[in-house]
Amino acid sequence: MQTAREPTRGPVDPALPGMPGPTITLAATTAVQVMAALAALSVPAIAPAVAAATGEPASLVGAYVSLVYMGSAFAALVSGSLLAQFGALRLSQLALMLCALALALGTSASVAVLALSAVMLGLGYGPITPASSHLLARSTPLHRLAFTFSVKQTGVPAGVALAGVLVPAITVWLGWKPALGAVAALCLGCAAAVQPLRGGLDHDHDPAARTRTAGLLSGVRLVLASPPLRSMAALSFVYAGLQNCTSGFIVAYLVEALGYGWVGAGVGLTAANLGGVAGRVAWGVVSDRGLGARRTLLGLGGLMAVACALAAAFSRQWPAWGVYATGALLGATAIGWNGVFLAEVARRAPAGKAGAATGGSLFVTFVGSVTWPPAFGLLLSVMRSYGICFAVCGALCAGAVTLAGFGWRAATARG
Repeated sequence: MQTAREPTRGPVDPALPGMPGPTITLAATTAVQVMAALAALSVPAIAPAVAAATGEPASLVGAYVSLVYMGSAFAALVSGSLLAQFGALRLSQLALMLCALALALGTSASVAVLALSAVMLGLGYGPITPASSHLLARSTPLHRLAFTFSVKQTGVPAGVALAGVLVPAITVWLGWKPALGAVAALCLGCAAAVQPLRGGLDHDHDPAARTRTAGLLSGVRLVLASPPLRSMAALSFVYAGLQNCTSGFIVAYLVEALGYGWVGAGVGLTAANLGGVAGRVAWGVVSDRGLGARRTLLGLGGLMAVACALAAAFSRQWPAWGVYATGALLGATAIGWNGVFLAEVARRAPAGKAGAATGGSLFVTFVGSVTWPPAFGLLLSVMRSYGICFAVCGALCAGAVTLAGFGWRAATARG
Protein backbone atom coordinates (compact mmCIF):
# COMPACT_ATOMS: atom_id res chain seq x y z
CA MET A 1 0.00 0.00 0.00
CA GLN A 2 1.48 3.31 -1.08
CA THR A 3 1.37 6.36 1.14
CA ALA A 4 1.49 10.05 0.32
CA ARG A 5 5.15 10.07 1.27
CA GLU A 6 5.96 7.26 -1.17
CA PRO A 7 4.64 8.29 -4.59
CA THR A 8 4.72 5.72 -7.35
CA ARG A 9 5.68 8.16 -10.09
CA GLY A 10 8.06 11.04 -10.59
CA PRO A 11 11.82 11.22 -10.10
CA VAL A 12 13.38 11.27 -6.66
CA ASP A 13 14.91 14.68 -7.41
CA PRO A 14 13.40 17.22 -9.82
CA ALA A 15 14.66 16.97 -13.39
CA LEU A 16 16.32 20.01 -14.90
CA PRO A 17 15.57 21.64 -18.28
CA GLY A 18 17.57 20.23 -21.15
CA MET A 19 18.47 16.99 -19.39
CA PRO A 20 18.83 13.86 -21.55
CA GLY A 21 16.13 11.24 -21.13
CA PRO A 22 16.31 8.42 -18.56
CA THR A 23 17.51 5.86 -21.13
CA ILE A 24 20.45 7.98 -22.30
CA THR A 25 21.39 8.83 -18.71
CA LEU A 26 21.24 5.14 -17.75
CA ALA A 27 23.38 4.14 -20.75
CA ALA A 28 26.01 6.77 -19.95
CA THR A 29 26.24 5.95 -16.25
CA THR A 30 26.36 2.20 -16.96
CA ALA A 31 29.20 2.66 -19.46
CA VAL A 32 31.16 4.69 -16.92
CA GLN A 33 30.53 2.01 -14.28
CA VAL A 34 31.79 -0.75 -16.60
CA MET A 35 35.00 1.15 -17.35
CA ALA A 36 35.67 1.90 -13.68
CA ALA A 37 35.17 -1.74 -12.67
CA LEU A 38 37.37 -2.88 -15.58
CA ALA A 39 40.13 -0.53 -14.42
CA ALA A 40 39.89 -1.59 -10.78
CA LEU A 41 40.16 -5.31 -11.59
CA SER A 42 42.76 -5.15 -14.36
CA VAL A 43 45.81 -5.80 -12.17
CA PRO A 44 44.17 -8.63 -10.17
CA ALA A 45 43.15 -10.24 -13.49
CA ILE A 46 46.84 -10.60 -14.45
CA ALA A 47 48.30 -10.97 -10.96
CA PRO A 48 50.73 -13.79 -11.90
CA ALA A 49 52.27 -11.71 -14.71
CA VAL A 50 52.61 -8.63 -12.49
CA ALA A 51 54.02 -10.78 -9.67
CA ALA A 52 56.64 -12.25 -11.99
CA ALA A 53 57.72 -8.76 -13.04
CA THR A 54 57.99 -7.48 -9.47
CA GLY A 55 59.46 -10.63 -7.95
CA GLU A 56 56.68 -10.72 -5.34
CA PRO A 57 54.14 -13.49 -4.66
CA ALA A 58 50.80 -13.26 -6.48
CA SER A 59 49.08 -13.49 -3.09
CA LEU A 60 49.85 -9.79 -2.62
CA VAL A 61 46.91 -9.11 -4.92
CA GLY A 62 44.78 -9.20 -1.76
CA ALA A 63 46.69 -6.23 -0.37
CA TYR A 64 46.33 -4.47 -3.72
CA VAL A 65 42.54 -4.87 -3.68
CA SER A 66 42.38 -3.64 -0.08
CA LEU A 67 44.31 -0.50 -1.06
CA VAL A 68 41.88 0.10 -3.93
CA TYR A 69 38.93 -0.06 -1.53
CA MET A 70 40.69 2.16 1.00
CA GLY A 71 41.04 4.81 -1.68
CA SER A 72 37.41 4.25 -2.70
CA ALA A 73 36.21 4.73 0.88
CA PHE A 74 37.94 8.11 1.14
CA ALA A 75 36.69 9.19 -2.29
CA ALA A 76 33.12 8.25 -1.39
CA LEU A 77 33.52 10.30 1.77
CA VAL A 78 34.32 13.51 -0.11
CA SER A 79 32.21 12.94 -3.21
CA GLY A 80 29.21 14.87 -1.86
CA SER A 81 31.24 18.08 -1.75
CA LEU A 82 32.89 17.45 -5.11
CA LEU A 83 29.54 16.84 -6.81
CA ALA A 84 28.40 20.36 -6.04
CA GLN A 85 31.56 21.94 -7.39
CA PHE A 86 32.19 19.93 -10.56
CA GLY A 87 28.85 18.33 -11.42
CA ALA A 88 28.14 14.60 -11.45
CA LEU A 89 29.16 13.90 -15.03
CA ARG A 90 32.33 16.00 -14.86
CA LEU A 91 33.26 14.22 -11.62
CA SER A 92 32.75 10.89 -13.41
CA GLN A 93 35.02 12.03 -16.24
CA LEU A 94 37.71 13.18 -13.82
CA ALA A 95 37.43 9.85 -11.98
CA LEU A 96 37.97 7.89 -15.22
CA MET A 97 40.97 10.08 -16.04
CA LEU A 98 42.43 9.34 -12.61
CA CYS A 99 41.87 5.61 -13.20
CA ALA A 100 43.72 5.90 -16.51
CA LEU A 101 46.61 7.72 -14.85
CA ALA A 102 46.75 5.12 -12.10
CA LEU A 103 46.93 2.28 -14.63
CA ALA A 104 49.70 4.06 -16.52
CA LEU A 105 51.57 4.45 -13.24
CA GLY A 106 50.91 0.79 -12.48
CA THR A 107 53.04 -0.32 -15.40
CA SER A 108 56.03 0.22 -13.12
CA ALA A 109 57.54 -2.96 -11.75
CA SER A 110 58.01 -1.29 -8.36
CA VAL A 111 55.83 -2.62 -5.52
CA ALA A 112 55.73 0.83 -3.91
CA VAL A 113 54.54 2.44 -7.14
CA LEU A 114 51.94 -0.30 -7.64
CA ALA A 115 50.65 0.39 -4.13
CA LEU A 116 50.34 4.09 -4.97
CA SER A 117 48.60 3.12 -8.21
CA ALA A 118 46.08 1.02 -6.25
CA VAL A 119 45.19 3.92 -3.97
CA MET A 120 44.83 6.23 -6.99
CA LEU A 121 42.56 3.67 -8.66
CA GLY A 122 40.40 3.64 -5.55
CA LEU A 123 40.22 7.43 -5.55
CA GLY A 124 38.98 7.21 -9.14
CA TYR A 125 36.58 4.34 -8.50
CA GLY A 126 34.97 5.77 -5.35
CA PRO A 127 33.08 8.77 -6.84
CA ILE A 128 31.52 6.82 -9.73
CA THR A 129 28.52 5.43 -7.87
CA PRO A 130 27.60 8.62 -5.93
CA ALA A 131 27.82 10.59 -9.20
CA SER A 132 25.64 8.13 -11.10
CA SER A 133 23.12 8.01 -8.24
CA HIS A 134 22.86 11.80 -8.39
CA LEU A 135 22.15 11.66 -12.12
CA LEU A 136 19.72 8.73 -12.07
CA ALA A 137 17.79 10.06 -9.07
CA ARG A 138 16.88 13.17 -11.08
CA SER A 139 15.73 11.35 -14.19
CA THR A 140 14.15 8.07 -13.10
CA PRO A 141 10.44 7.68 -12.24
CA LEU A 142 10.12 6.35 -8.72
CA HIS A 143 8.24 3.23 -9.76
CA ARG A 144 11.28 2.15 -11.87
CA LEU A 145 13.97 3.30 -9.45
CA ALA A 146 15.21 -0.06 -8.12
CA PHE A 147 15.20 -1.64 -11.59
CA THR A 148 17.12 1.30 -13.12
CA PHE A 149 19.74 1.36 -10.37
CA SER A 150 20.08 -2.42 -10.61
CA VAL A 151 20.65 -2.26 -14.38
CA LYS A 152 23.32 0.39 -13.86
CA GLN A 153 24.98 -1.75 -11.19
CA THR A 154 25.30 -4.67 -13.61
CA GLY A 155 28.20 -2.58 -14.89
CA VAL A 156 30.29 -3.84 -11.96
CA PRO A 157 30.17 -7.61 -12.67
CA ALA A 158 30.22 -6.80 -16.41
CA GLY A 159 33.44 -4.84 -15.89
CA VAL A 160 34.86 -7.67 -13.79
CA ALA A 161 33.99 -10.19 -16.50
CA LEU A 162 35.53 -7.93 -19.15
CA ALA A 163 38.70 -7.66 -17.07
CA GLY A 164 38.85 -11.44 -16.82
CA VAL A 165 38.64 -11.87 -20.61
CA LEU A 166 40.21 -8.78 -22.18
CA VAL A 167 43.20 -8.04 -19.95
CA PRO A 168 44.67 -11.58 -19.90
CA ALA A 169 44.18 -11.88 -23.69
CA ILE A 170 46.11 -8.66 -24.35
CA THR A 171 48.75 -9.77 -21.84
CA VAL A 172 49.33 -13.00 -23.75
CA TRP A 173 49.43 -11.09 -27.04
CA LEU A 174 51.45 -7.99 -26.16
CA GLY A 175 52.45 -8.18 -22.50
CA TRP A 176 51.02 -6.93 -19.21
CA LYS A 177 52.13 -3.31 -19.57
CA PRO A 178 50.34 -2.82 -22.94
CA ALA A 179 47.30 -4.52 -21.41
CA LEU A 180 47.08 -1.93 -18.65
CA GLY A 181 47.75 0.80 -21.20
CA ALA A 182 44.85 -0.43 -23.34
CA VAL A 183 42.46 -0.27 -20.38
CA ALA A 184 43.70 3.24 -19.59
CA ALA A 185 42.93 4.25 -23.18
CA LEU A 186 39.42 2.79 -22.89
CA CYS A 187 38.80 4.85 -19.74
CA LEU A 188 39.90 8.02 -21.50
CA GLY A 189 37.74 7.14 -24.51
CA CYS A 190 34.68 6.69 -22.30
CA ALA A 191 35.33 10.01 -20.57
CA ALA A 192 35.46 11.71 -23.97
CA ALA A 193 32.39 9.87 -25.29
CA VAL A 194 30.07 11.22 -22.57
CA GLN A 195 31.26 14.81 -22.96
CA PRO A 196 28.35 15.84 -25.27
CA LEU A 197 25.93 15.05 -22.41
CA ARG A 198 27.65 17.30 -19.91
CA GLY A 199 25.70 20.45 -20.67
CA GLY A 200 22.38 18.72 -20.00
CA LEU A 201 23.44 16.63 -17.04
CA ASP A 202 25.54 19.12 -15.05
CA HIS A 203 23.13 22.05 -15.01
CA ASP A 204 23.07 22.03 -11.22
CA HIS A 205 26.79 22.30 -10.52
CA ASP A 206 28.22 25.41 -8.90
CA PRO A 207 31.76 26.27 -10.08
CA ALA A 208 32.05 28.75 -7.23
CA ALA A 209 31.50 26.04 -4.63
CA ARG A 210 34.60 25.03 -2.74
CA THR A 211 35.30 21.89 -0.82
CA ARG A 212 35.89 22.75 2.83
CA THR A 213 37.14 20.52 5.58
CA ALA A 214 33.82 20.80 7.38
CA GLY A 215 32.04 19.60 4.27
CA LEU A 216 34.10 16.46 3.78
CA LEU A 217 31.94 14.51 6.22
CA SER A 218 28.66 15.95 4.99
CA GLY A 219 27.57 12.66 3.42
CA VAL A 220 28.36 10.66 6.54
CA ARG A 221 26.60 13.23 8.75
CA LEU A 222 23.57 13.01 6.46
CA VAL A 223 23.49 9.23 6.84
CA LEU A 224 24.01 9.29 10.60
CA ALA A 225 21.21 11.83 11.05
CA SER A 226 18.68 9.63 9.24
CA PRO A 227 17.66 6.34 10.93
CA PRO A 228 16.59 4.74 7.60
CA LEU A 229 19.88 5.68 5.91
CA ARG A 230 21.86 4.65 8.97
CA SER A 231 20.32 1.18 9.07
CA MET A 232 20.78 0.76 5.31
CA ALA A 233 24.46 1.64 5.57
CA ALA A 234 24.96 -0.84 8.42
CA LEU A 235 23.33 -3.59 6.38
CA SER A 236 25.56 -2.76 3.41
CA PHE A 237 28.65 -3.21 5.62
CA VAL A 238 27.69 -6.87 6.09
CA TYR A 239 26.50 -7.50 2.54
CA ALA A 240 29.56 -5.90 0.92
CA GLY A 241 31.84 -7.92 3.16
CA LEU A 242 30.23 -11.19 2.07
CA GLN A 243 30.33 -10.04 -1.56
CA ASN A 244 34.10 -9.59 -1.45
CA CYS A 245 34.67 -12.81 0.45
CA THR A 246 32.62 -14.68 -2.16
CA SER A 247 34.57 -13.19 -5.06
CA GLY A 248 37.92 -13.47 -3.30
CA PHE A 249 37.82 -16.98 -1.85
CA ILE A 250 35.49 -19.15 -3.91
CA VAL A 251 38.21 -20.21 -6.37
CA ALA A 252 40.67 -21.07 -3.59
CA TYR A 253 37.89 -22.97 -1.76
CA LEU A 254 37.15 -25.15 -4.77
CA VAL A 255 40.82 -25.77 -5.55
CA GLU A 256 42.22 -26.35 -2.06
CA ALA A 257 39.29 -28.00 -0.28
CA LEU A 258 37.38 -29.77 -3.07
CA GLY A 259 40.22 -30.65 -5.44
CA TYR A 260 38.93 -28.75 -8.47
CA GLY A 261 41.31 -27.72 -11.23
CA TRP A 262 41.81 -24.06 -12.05
CA VAL A 263 39.39 -24.23 -14.97
CA GLY A 264 36.69 -25.92 -12.92
CA ALA A 265 37.17 -23.45 -10.08
CA GLY A 266 37.02 -20.60 -12.58
CA VAL A 267 33.64 -21.90 -13.72
CA GLY A 268 32.47 -21.54 -10.11
CA LEU A 269 33.57 -17.90 -10.04
CA THR A 270 31.89 -17.31 -13.40
CA ALA A 271 28.67 -18.87 -12.10
CA ALA A 272 28.75 -16.50 -9.12
CA ASN A 273 29.27 -13.43 -11.33
CA LEU A 274 26.59 -14.46 -13.82
CA GLY A 275 24.27 -15.00 -10.87
CA GLY A 276 25.19 -11.50 -9.70
CA VAL A 277 24.30 -9.93 -13.06
CA ALA A 278 20.97 -11.76 -13.23
CA GLY A 279 20.25 -11.06 -9.58
CA ARG A 280 20.87 -7.31 -9.85
CA VAL A 281 18.22 -7.03 -12.55
CA ALA A 282 15.77 -9.53 -11.05
CA TRP A 283 15.81 -8.06 -7.54
CA GLY A 284 15.24 -4.60 -8.98
CA VAL A 285 12.09 -5.88 -10.69
CA VAL A 286 10.96 -7.68 -7.53
CA SER A 287 11.46 -4.53 -5.45
CA ASP A 288 9.67 -2.24 -7.91
CA ARG A 289 6.80 -4.61 -8.60
CA GLY A 290 5.47 -4.77 -5.06
CA LEU A 291 7.80 -6.33 -2.50
CA GLY A 292 9.55 -3.03 -1.75
CA ALA A 293 13.21 -2.33 -1.16
CA ARG A 294 13.36 -3.10 2.54
CA ARG A 295 11.60 -6.45 2.31
CA THR A 296 13.68 -7.34 -0.74
CA LEU A 297 16.92 -6.54 1.09
CA LEU A 298 15.85 -8.53 4.15
CA GLY A 299 14.89 -11.46 1.93
CA LEU A 300 18.24 -11.26 0.16
CA GLY A 301 20.05 -11.38 3.50
CA GLY A 302 18.12 -14.50 4.42
CA LEU A 303 19.03 -16.12 1.11
CA MET A 304 22.67 -15.13 1.65
CA ALA A 305 22.61 -17.00 4.97
CA VAL A 306 21.12 -20.07 3.24
CA ALA A 307 23.72 -19.92 0.45
CA CYS A 308 26.53 -19.63 3.02
CA ALA A 309 25.16 -22.65 4.89
CA LEU A 310 25.16 -24.65 1.66
CA ALA A 311 28.69 -23.50 0.84
CA ALA A 312 29.80 -24.48 4.35
CA ALA A 313 28.52 -28.00 3.68
CA PHE A 314 30.59 -28.51 0.51
CA SER A 315 32.49 -31.79 0.32
CA ARG A 316 34.26 -33.77 -2.38
CA GLN A 317 31.14 -35.91 -2.68
CA TRP A 318 29.05 -32.98 -3.90
CA PRO A 319 28.21 -33.08 -7.63
CA ALA A 320 29.70 -30.24 -9.65
CA TRP A 321 26.27 -28.93 -10.63
CA GLY A 322 25.37 -28.56 -6.95
CA VAL A 323 28.55 -26.62 -6.22
CA TYR A 324 28.02 -24.34 -9.22
CA ALA A 325 24.35 -23.83 -8.39
CA THR A 326 25.32 -22.78 -4.87
CA GLY A 327 27.92 -20.43 -6.33
CA ALA A 328 25.23 -18.92 -8.54
CA LEU A 329 22.94 -18.46 -5.51
CA LEU A 330 25.76 -16.80 -3.60
CA GLY A 331 26.35 -14.50 -6.56
CA ALA A 332 22.67 -13.71 -7.10
CA THR A 333 22.36 -12.61 -3.47
CA ALA A 334 25.77 -11.48 -2.21
CA ILE A 335 26.63 -9.77 -5.51
CA GLY A 336 23.07 -8.91 -6.58
CA TRP A 337 21.86 -6.66 -3.73
CA ASN A 338 23.56 -3.38 -4.71
CA GLY A 339 21.03 -1.87 -7.07
CA VAL A 340 18.11 -2.20 -4.67
CA PHE A 341 20.24 -0.77 -1.87
CA LEU A 342 21.40 2.25 -3.88
CA ALA A 343 17.88 2.95 -5.13
CA GLU A 344 16.53 2.93 -1.58
CA VAL A 345 19.34 5.24 -0.39
CA ALA A 346 18.47 7.67 -3.20
CA ARG A 347 14.76 7.45 -2.37
CA ARG A 348 15.35 8.08 1.34
CA ALA A 349 17.76 10.98 0.74
CA PRO A 350 16.56 14.59 0.92
CA ALA A 351 15.80 16.17 -2.46
CA GLY A 352 18.99 17.02 -4.30
CA LYS A 353 21.12 15.02 -1.83
CA ALA A 354 21.07 11.58 -3.45
CA GLY A 355 24.75 11.81 -4.38
CA ALA A 356 25.84 12.95 -0.91
CA ALA A 357 23.72 10.26 0.79
CA THR A 358 25.13 7.62 -1.54
CA GLY A 359 28.68 8.76 -0.82
CA GLY A 360 28.13 8.64 2.94
CA SER A 361 26.51 5.20 2.73
CA LEU A 362 29.21 3.85 0.43
CA PHE A 363 31.89 4.92 2.87
CA VAL A 364 30.45 2.35 5.27
CA THR A 365 30.03 -0.13 2.41
CA PHE A 366 33.67 0.18 1.36
CA VAL A 367 34.84 -0.22 4.96
CA GLY A 368 33.06 -3.58 4.91
CA SER A 369 34.78 -4.40 1.62
CA VAL A 370 38.18 -3.62 3.16
CA THR A 371 37.77 -5.36 6.52
CA TRP A 372 35.89 -8.58 5.78
CA PRO A 373 38.37 -10.36 3.44
CA PRO A 374 41.34 -9.99 5.85
CA ALA A 375 39.12 -11.15 8.71
CA PHE A 376 38.01 -14.14 6.60
CA GLY A 377 41.66 -14.91 5.85
CA LEU A 378 42.61 -14.65 9.53
CA LEU A 379 39.78 -16.98 10.53
CA LEU A 380 40.84 -19.38 7.78
CA SER A 381 44.43 -19.42 9.05
CA VAL A 382 43.18 -20.29 12.54
CA MET A 383 40.38 -22.77 11.74
CA ARG A 384 41.84 -24.11 8.48
CA SER A 385 38.33 -24.69 7.15
CA TYR A 386 36.58 -22.75 4.39
CA GLY A 387 33.33 -24.33 5.53
CA ILE A 388 33.58 -22.83 9.02
CA CYS A 389 34.43 -19.43 7.51
CA PHE A 390 31.34 -19.45 5.27
CA ALA A 391 29.21 -20.67 8.16
CA VAL A 392 30.35 -17.67 10.22
CA CYS A 393 29.56 -15.35 7.29
CA GLY A 394 26.08 -16.84 7.07
CA ALA A 395 25.51 -16.38 10.79
CA LEU A 396 26.57 -12.71 10.55
CA CYS A 397 24.16 -12.16 7.64
CA ALA A 398 21.33 -13.79 9.56
CA GLY A 399 22.08 -11.63 12.59
CA ALA A 400 22.21 -8.44 10.53
CA VAL A 401 18.88 -9.24 8.87
CA THR A 402 17.25 -9.99 12.21
CA LEU A 403 18.45 -6.73 13.77
CA ALA A 404 17.47 -4.68 10.71
CA GLY A 405 14.07 -6.32 10.53
CA PHE A 406 13.27 -5.59 14.18
CA GLY A 407 14.54 -2.03 13.79
CA TRP A 408 12.50 -1.30 10.68
CA ARG A 409 9.39 -2.88 12.22
CA ALA A 410 9.76 -0.72 15.34
CA ALA A 411 10.23 2.38 13.20
CA THR A 412 7.08 1.53 11.25
CA ALA A 413 5.13 1.00 14.46
CA ARG A 414 6.22 4.45 15.65
CA GLY A 415 4.59 5.93 12.59
